[in-house]
Amino acid sequence: MLGDPCAVRVSGDKIAAVYRRAADADAEHHPERYRDRPIPEAYSWSNLTSGNGSRALWLLLLPFMVVNLAHWMRPSTTGLGRTQRFYGLLVRLVALTLTVLLTAAACEVALDLTAWQCAGSAECAAQYAWLGFVSPAEHGWWSQPGRRLSLAALLPVAVVALLWLLSARTWSTYEAARPPVSAVPAPDATNAPDATNDAGPAPAAGSGAPSGDSAPGTGERARPRSALARPGFWYGRRLVARLRAAHVAAGLLTVAAALAAAAADHDRTVGEGPLTVLGPLLQAALAAGALAVLYVVCSRGRSERHRDSTLDRAVSGALPGGSVALLLLSVVYASWSRPGWTSTGPLPGNVAFLLLSLAQLALVTLLAVAAHTLYRRTAQPRTALRGLAGPAVAMLSCALAGVMTGGVAQRVADWLDGDATPGMGGGPILGPPALLSWQASVIPVLLVLLVVPVAVLSLRTARATRALEPAVAKEYGKSVDDSPRIRQIAGTRARAALTDSAPRLLGLIAGATLLLGAAAVAGSWVSGQVPGSALRGSGPFPEAVAETAQALGSWFIGLGFVLLVVLGRRAYLYPSARRTVGILWDVGTFWPRAAHPFAPPCYAERAVPDLTWRIASWTALTGGRLVLSGHSQGSVLAAAAVWQLSPATRHRVALLTYGSPLERLYGRWFPAYFGTGQLKDLSTELHCWRNLWRATDPIGGPVRVGRGGDGTEVDRGPLKDPLLYGRTVQDPLPEPVYGHSDYQDDPVFAEERAALLDRLPPLLPPQRTDAGAVLIPPLAAAPGTTGPGTADPGGAGLGGTAGAGRATSAGQGSSGRSSG
Repeated sequence: MLGDPCAVRVSGDKIAAVYRRAADADAEHHPERYRDRPIPEAYSWSNLTSGNGSRALWLLLLPFMVVNLAHWMRPSTTGLGRTQRFYGLLVRLVALTLTVLLTAAACEVALDLTAWQCAGSAECAAQYAWLGFVSPAEHGWWSQPGRRLSLAALLPVAVVALLWLLSARTWSTYEAARPPVSAVPAPDATNAPDATNDAGPAPAAGSGAPSGDSAPGTGERARPRSALARPGFWYGRRLVARLRAAHVAAGLLTVAAALAAAAADHDRTVGEGPLTVLGPLLQAALAAGALAVLYVVCSRGRSERHRDSTLDRAVSGALPGGSVALLLLSVVYASWSRPGWTSTGPLPGNVAFLLLSLAQLALVTLLAVAAHTLYRRTAQPRTALRGLAGPAVAMLSCALAGVMTGGVAQRVADWLDGDATPGMGGGPILGPPALLSWQASVIPVLLVLLVVPVAVLSLRTARATRALEPAVAKEYGKSVDDSPRIRQIAGTRARAALTDSAPRLLGLIAGATLLLGAAAVAGSWVSGQVPGSALRGSGPFPEAVAETAQALGSWFIGLGFVLLVVLGRRAYLYPSARRTVGILWDVGTFWPRAAHPFAPPCYAERAVPDLTWRIASWTALTGGRLVLSGHSQGSVLAAAAVWQLSPATRHRVALLTYGSPLERLYGRWFPAYFGTGQLKDLSTELHCWRNLWRATDPIGGPVRVGRGGDGTEVDRGPLKDPLLYGRTVQDPLPEPVYGHSDYQDDPVFAEERAALLDRLPPLLPPQRTDAGAVLIPPLAAAPGTTGPGTADPGGAGLGGTAGAGRATSAGQGSSGRSSG
């Protein structure tokens, strides 16, 4: 971005940092060099999403990330506070079912298929030498079913422990980063702490309602601001700690319930001895633990109106600790000697998969009702799926979790069952629950249904390409007969417009998934058998269809999981593949973990405070003006950082966005935070803003806010792409169609950047306190409060632009790794 192979880091660490050209590293000490030009500076944040090889493990957290997105897709509305809170509660409950489903799938593989069915069958255990010591034929200590189950429980417990470890490590890196303080010491202050050290407690910012703040010294009340301007929006440490404790407890309780259910079922059958009493008591204790988990998940949402740095240590410690105790009791109870106990049939408790599916279908349906109610209150025409994007994405997260968990169970069952088909008889094991086979069987049906919309979109794109060709030919002064080049440009524009069809396609997939999922639940509930067995005797054609769908579905679901593992391995081994995965996370991990604590961490909780602190401190220390430029996802970070600035600091910042998804993606999918009203407020709060876009860009687009605070139109576009049509003496090779990339190569970029810098207010002299500290206005003032006065920072004569393509700060430039 800086055009210098010797760029140096001037602030930050190896994960995220601010860089400058080597010649500009000490620019503040030589203001005379920069009277007529800005200081280029870039903020790089790519390692937050595509750093070391452990990022490959994030692929296993994909369903958790998707359900977390559903929380932020709430429709924009006024009032209906209870419905809004109910919407958030429903998403958190859907997220909880995903954790239970993943743990139940691990229990299915380890406890049911391996320890209960295969190890309990002499034929199956004889095929695998590593099962010999637990086989009943050996009559060893481990041969009793309860002890085999207790040993196999190590696998699901390890899965829960891994999720806890990933969440805890990222929590200590991302959510635990404290927000910036409101003043930093001047460089020449004596006996002052380091200006970059914010290890102390964050100062209170008031109640934090986003209703407005006042520009210091003006007495003028600011406009209402977005929720992203709230002081506690990017500090979700407390909620993540609570949810992590609840989800860890839920996972451990799921394992404990699987152990207790099997042993209690045997004790009820025998009907004598003290174990018949201990079993129900233990199950009652597990039910009480589950109620405690539900209470923690339901009782508290996010706290955004103030920086909540406290932790609920009673919840964070007692809930997982109590679950561990109940798990140990369940292990002791299941391992108690029960002579004559044999493992036959399916593992008791397999009905949990059916109950989880019913709960997910009910929760998603209620979520759709709540979302529709919110949307009807203040409908915004460009909102994706008329406000139903959140329920659709929640349904998609459940489907992804089903594919991952069902795929593992199906593949393990196929492996253990030898040449037989699980559930169809003829093999040494019964196979996984029938519901998993029914769910796998609907996948081929869903793929067939998707052929129709894909074909329609392909035909529509071809027609749009032909319709655009005359306009493209006129734009470049060419004839339509010059078809190859004209068709290339028109086709790129038509394909870029497909992004606007994504909501309808997602809605169709989510609706079909909901209906087919309900059909799978009904089929398994009524028949209690896999599809191939359930339709026996119904005729040759229905039998063939059922058996084919079951076989193809089993392979598709297994193939999906294998592809995910292969992609994860490539991401672990190769940095290029890791960067691709990082780009996929750009949108999903921008948002804080408000619904699922095991989702990949929110990089914006590190990047936004970094940018905010850099902008506020640099403008205060130098009195300089700043053009904040952001490409793609960097433009979203730039907007989020500007919202966190005080009015005095924001007055010295201009915003230049290009290839920006602010309205096209974020405004449509996250209308409560980037809707038309919020972006319009941002344009009026900023001194000046310019947005560049191309018709060939599938991600970026106009922000549609009209004129900004200085009366100038914010959007400029569509820019010509390619700049040159054919070959010239200066450019003998054909100019590429850039689409989403290389906006800085367009002369319009430098022109608009210079114009923004010229439109910013003049420099200010610095103002210091008696202690020598430079005053910086509060980064997010509470309603009805003001900062300590307008900072009169540095008459250094500095002006600058900051880049944000991975976002940015004082001086010019573009930010880090550009998304896409």
